[in-house]
Amino acid sequence: MEMHIMEWAGYLGTGLIALSMAMRSIARFRLINLFGAGLMAIYGVLISSVPVIILNTFIVSVDIYYLVEIYSKKESFEVLDVDKHDSYLRRFLDFYRDDIRNYFPGYTYEPAQTTRRFFILRNMMAAGLFIASREDDHTLRVDLDYVIPAYRDFKSGKFIFYQLRNAFLADGYRRVIASGETRKHRKYLKKLGFEKTGEVLYEFRLTN
Repeated sequence: MEMHIMEWAGYLGTGLIALSMAMRSIARFRLINLFGAGLMAIYGVLISSVPVIILNTFIVSVDIYYLVEIYSKKESFEVLDVDKHDSYLRRFLDFYRDDIRNYFPGYTYEPAQTTRRFFILRNMMAAGLFIASREDDHTLRVDLDYVIPAYRDFKSGKFIFYQLRNAFLADGYRRVIASGETRKHRKYLKKLGFEKTGEVLYEFRLTN
């Protein structure tokens, strides 16, 4: 039984560390790596290996340090409105085209139909792109709400739908609708407070 526990601690710790290396998000990498290194430190104790204990305790300490820094530092969020024919907007869409299609399959930018287009600036870095169209007088339809891999911690989404709520209301909108065509995007919408109203349709009420 003791050997069984040791083996599982070692395998699971190794698996989590390997998984963390596949994460594009720095925050996710640190978090998963933390748990993996923690299990490997426990594994080191179980097999009485001082080098394993020292190495993984050090990794745990480093991960904790950077996670505290990531989640405690104050960040600046802004929006940068762009013209529908902006050259950087088109270059951004082209550069991230394959990753965008992982969340918005078949998405094609149609300038004439768009109502709102802005980059989400995070500490003056272009962290994401938001494109939406007017569905009716009181409804804004999200065509694209894309965040680059390094910034996928929901902060950009919360900024759009909570801190920009008053700006949307001032434009006459009372609700925002979005299509959840992929499992990852549906999870994102639900976490932000969208409610499912159709097979793939989700709605966010700007008014209570």
